[in-house]
Amino acid sequence: MNSSSYHSGVVAVVGPPNAGKSTLLNRYLEQKIAIVTPLPQTTRNRILGIVTGPDYQMIMLDTPGLHKARELLNREMVRIAMETLTEADIVLFLADASAMAGKKLEKRRSEYSGYLKNIQCPAILVLNKVDLLDKEQLLPIIDWYSSLHPFTAVVPVSALKGDGTDILLKELVGRLPKGPQYYPDDIPTDSTERFIVAELIREKIFLRIHQEVPYSTAVLIDAFKENEQRGAVVIHATIMVERGSQKGIIIGKQGKMLGDIRRASVKDIKKLLGCDVQLKLWVKVKKKWTSNEQILRELGM
Repeated sequence: MNSSSYHSGVVAVVGPPNAGKSTLLNRYLEQKIAIVTPLPQTTRNRILGIVTGPDYQMIMLDTPGLHKARELLNREMVRIAMETLTEADIVLFLADASAMAGKKLEKRRSEYSGYLKNIQCPAILVLNKVDLLDKEQLLPIIDWYSSLHPFTAVVPVSALKGDGTDILLKELVGRLPKGPQYYPDDIPTDSTERFIVAELIREKIFLRIHQEVPYSTAVLIDAFKENEQRGAVVIHATIMVERGSQKGIIIGKQGKMLGDIRRASVKDIKKLLGCDVQLKLWVKVKKKWTSNEQILRELGM
């Protein structure tokens, strides 16, 4: 490899909640690192994904969705996203085009302008989920976003289907500065297996409980040990909630919901670790944990 022709840099992926940031990261990594659900504000931490090509390495930072934050947990999520902007060589501002058609956009003008004014590097506007729109609906949306910030490029994509993602990748790689390869070829993320496992369990809660309960849950990994005799990894995890009623919902009648969460989690964790998994789950009540700074630090925030 000729180091003088190698390019590398940091791409911050920011934008509103539930726009498809994690889906795009997983597509480029060709594996599941960031959890994905239909609900907004699923991502809480910054997730680092490493996309390596023959002559480039792109360090993508998937961030929590930008939103009006009231609780301490939500304020921390927005802070994480905004701080990521200072580390970036390129900002990828990703929005759900299908959700923001028509008059809904104007209500977001001051909010989005406030975020975009903090960008100090080249920024690419990515309009996701364009497969759900007619082409004539897309042009006014592009014009509206272009009135907020001087984007260096605009790329419509469908992160789920892969439409336009090759074009976006070329745009990103073409703007990476010259630099070294920071990570080996086979390293897709700097996140620990414990962190990803906790996220996978939390994802299953989001996918199965369609109330406010998922936003009051967190997952802590208590033990992560290899059982050499059985050729399996034994994981003990605690699902933390704020109220006793939430605990009952997650456990479900005769433990059915918790059993469903465990089985679905094991399926994904086995893919991640490449071995058998024994997962033990407990549900504990910790009142107002979303406003507890010590707990938020334990969760990496």
